[in-house]
Amino acid sequence: MPDRTIDEIDHQILKLLAENARRTMGDIAGRVALSPSAVKRRIDRLEREGVIAGYTVVVDHSKAGRPIQAFTEIRVAGSTDLDEIRATAGAMPEVQSVFVTAGDPDALVWLQVPDVARLGEAINRLRRSGRVTGTKTLMVLESYTTPSDVTDALGGHTT
Repeated sequence: MPDRTIDEIDHQILKLLAENARRTMGDIAGRVALSPSAVKRRIDRLEREGVIAGYTVVVDHSKAGRPIQAFTEIRVAGSTDLDEIRATAGAMPEVQSVFVTAGDPDALVWLQVPDVARLGEAINRLRRSGRVTGTKTLMVLESYTTPSDVTDALGGHTT
């Protein structure tokens, strides 16, 4: 249970870390008008409370050889145990994440692959797992990860 409510400065710190987790305490401190030690205490608290669950690297998958992203919706028969799909997807290097959903579809799988042929192979492996009754795949043409990315892409305008 968090010690206290997350305030606006905490949200600013989280946003700055999400943009670049390698920022120095001094850089963050200058941007949120606190001392580096105060920023360090806040980050330590956010980590301790589980608000910051970890740090990661953002990979440009097109430069790393997997430029195609897709989302495959999976529908399964009746009372099929979704653990089967999780196990199959977890063993596939193309799978980035599996989201179990309420309603239709039963699960959503995020894939990253080097080419369309590999996408087809990955989808076929998913179809053969468990009691899959259907799939629908959407290929990503472009993605935006932050509101500022959307603003930049639209020439400074959002709709």
